[in-house]
Amino acid sequence: MRALTTSTRTCKFAVFAAVAVIIAGCSALPEKTDETATWSNQKLYSEAQDALTGKDYGKCSKYFEILEGRDPFGLFAQQGQLNIPYCYWKENEQASALTAVNRFIQLHPDHPNIDYAYYLKGLISFNDDLGLFGRYAGQDMSERDPLALRDSYDAFKVVVDKYPESKYAPDAAQRMRYIVNALASHEVHTAQYYYNRGAYIAAVNRAQLAVKNYQNTPAVEDALHIMVLSYEKLGETKLATDTQSVLAATFPDSPYIPGNKFRRKTVEKPWYQIW
Repeated sequence: MRALTTSTRTCKFAVFAAVAVIIAGCSALPEKTDETATWSNQKLYSEAQDALTGKDYGKCSKYFEILEGRDPFGLFAQQGQLNIPYCYWKENEQASALTAVNRFIQLHPDHPNIDYAYYLKGLISFNDDLGLFGRYAGQDMSERDPLALRDSYDAFKVVVDKYPESKYAPDAAQRMRYIVNALASHEVHTAQYYYNRGAYIAAVNRAQLAVKNYQNTPAVEDALHIMVLSYEKLGETKLATDTQSVLAATFPDSPYIPGNKFRRKTVEKPWYQIW
């Protein structure tokens, strides 16, 4: 029994010794220093701007955030607050970018560059709808959830409506038209999804939304065609015939009209070439 006690004490001593060595080793590690601790606000701002110019967006957001923490109401910090969301956006940190730009808009609603803040918010949501992998895969924006596109549209609309003289207004207007087209296509994609699965009433409902809400978009042609096919599947012959007549009157060259054998040649367009 005594031998067991001695052995136990030996084990405890070994454990305590090992812990002491680990603690000593940790305390011996060099502490991470803040290289900005001795910098003036002007130097910190200058270094942050250099990082922005050099496209070192991680350092850019870090330095601007430190500057804001030091003097949140100072001139340098206010400009930094506007650069932080841009740096996050360029780093593909969309959630952080949106949080930062929304904070700026809330804190500085009368800032001279508030039009840019709304424009940047629109850009962040515009890209966020695709995400990193979607962009590289060439995924169609209209095939994704439209929530981010709607948020982007709303931000661009503020620029166009409230600041029509802004240098960002023309581009914002172009992107708004693109978004409308993408949202219409989203409804058609959803209608086609329901049709392919035999949910013909749901297909009609979604196609009708595209026709009603996005009347001047090319997606209406496909929406009307899906409605015709769905009505035929449902045995609604009159509704199918009436919808086909609307399709023929609105899109006389449509390949969905009997006698039009070949579809018009389509060309991939850049985002800014609308309709």
